[in-house]
Amino acid sequence: MSTEAQAIVLAGYTMSMRAESWLGDELLAADIPIGGGGETRDRSDSVPERITLTVPRRDRSTDWDPRTVDHPLAAYGQRLRIDSGVELRGGHTEWINRGWYLITDSRTDGETVTVTADGLLSLIDEAKFVAPFQPSGTLVSTVRALVEPALTVTVDGTLADRAVPLGMQWDTDRLGALAEVLSAWPAAARVTEDGYLLVEPLSDDGDPVLSLTDGVGGTVVEWRGGSSRSGAFNVVVAQGEDSDGTQIQGVAYDATGTSPYRTGGPFNPLPVPYRFESPLMSTVAQCRAAATTKLAQLRRQAYRKLDVTMVPHPGLVIGDLVSVTGAGLTDALCAVEAMSLPYSPSEMALTVRVL
Repeated sequence: MSTEAQAIVLAGYTMSMRAESWLGDELLAADIPIGGGGETRDRSDSVPERITLTVPRRDRSTDWDPRTVDHPLAAYGQRLRIDSGVELRGGHTEWINRGWYLITDSRTDGETVTVTADGLLSLIDEAKFVAPFQPSGTLVSTVRALVEPALTVTVDGTLADRAVPLGMQWDTDRLGALAEVLSAWPAAARVTEDGYLLVEPLSDDGDPVLSLTDGVGGTVVEWRGGSSRSGAFNVVVAQGEDSDGTQIQGVAYDATGTSPYRTGGPFNPLPVPYRFESPLMSTVAQCRAAATTKLAQLRRQAYRKLDVTMVPHPGLVIGDLVSVTGAGLTDALCAVEAMSLPYSPSEMALTVRVL
């Protein structure tokens, strides 16, 4: 977002939404009338994004009842591109791309059509293997073989590629195979707003994109209620195989002094391990790197979180860093883990993790 649009959003603005429908390379509709709905994202889900739209059955002499296979709102491969608009001074609108979504369900009830669409990783999730898949080549080529042509893969240049050991096999779960490759690499993947699968290092480093202050600009910050020991591991053990077939492993301990789960701390004076294994890791160094990354992923699920309600902000996505003042914190760096963005005037909800 531009600086001007950011300032307008924080002060309150008139929401504008637009949606396009595409089937392959063909534009089916350029301006779908959005009556309501919203978008949810949760970084802990295998397919993090989902939207719902309500569309009037008839609008501007157009019938939006999806009765044919090539209708813009039918669920036969149609994809929606969603944009949120912020009106700037002078009447110009800045459009922020909220991404691409695959229509999974559309139903007409009276004079309203309700559309559900999921993030593009749903294409990978539903595409189970027809026959056992045996990878060859490198990690990059394996990811491409698992995902393309459904999604085009872009790999961050800081990730080091390496050969995949022979003899591996996945039987059914394509998305599960992708998750195993990413864990062993170690790396993370997300679908960008342009519809590409970006493979990159897992990191919470960076500067906050937004400062949230309790009571300012319609923002309310609250602690999430409750806590649980479920998923609260303080050691990760990653196991692989070397070139001779000997089992090897790397271990990562939660040694952060401020962590409530730190090894040897009051959480448990004994190790509480999480174990995973993959023959994609063939050296101890690879196992240690994978264990360290997995420990960081587990912390996303178990560590302290805040609930934030605020004026809708069309520039935020999961993974963004924000600075939070409220709920007893001052300029605390937090990562957005989940969010709910309405497509009509209402409150936006965030779940942020304190780093």
